[in-house]
Amino acid sequence: MIKINLLPYREKAKKENVTRQISIMVGSFVIFLLAIIAFHLWLSGEVSSLENEVGSSEARLTVLNKQIGDVDKFKKDKKELEQKLDVIKTLEENRLAPVRLLDDLALLVPQKDIWFVRLEQKGDSLKIDGVGRDNMAVADFMKSMENFSPVKSVELISSKKKEIAGITLQEFRFSCVMKKGF
Repeated sequence: MIKINLLPYREKAKKENVTRQISIMVGSFVIFLLAIIAFHLWLSGEVSSLENEVGSSEARLTVLNKQIGDVDKFKKDKKELEQKLDVIKTLEENRLAPVRLLDDLALLVPQKDIWFVRLEQKGDSLKIDGVGRDNMAVADFMKSMENFSPVKSVELISSKKKEIAGITLQEFRFSCVMKKGF
């Protein structure tokens, strides 16, 4: 005998299969939406944390730029102070130079033969005006000046006889070039 099943079991299985597929698709869609929402929330948190970090970095940069400005001002002040100290040091070193020069010149001048009338120093040029007993005294003094260590060269500018208080003396003018550092 042939059995005939009148119940629609295939259709029932098809409906269950379609229902299962729809629920799987809906579930997958919901999971996909939840994943997208979770990713969006995580990404928003990262963006906000990076924005906070940028803000704090900009604030720190502002503070550091102010400190750099302070350091630059300090360096500028330090440089100016060092320049002033160098000037003071140079002045201290050269403070006694004219005194030493005059003292050494005084030792070169033969007593009772040569008298200085005027000394003038500008840079490395020294001009000496004086009076000598005679031409020989002036010539000897000029040779002494040529051998004087701070003097590079000596040039006689003028020499003429002059009568002072009834005595004939030799008036002279020298121009000297000084060595550097004196």
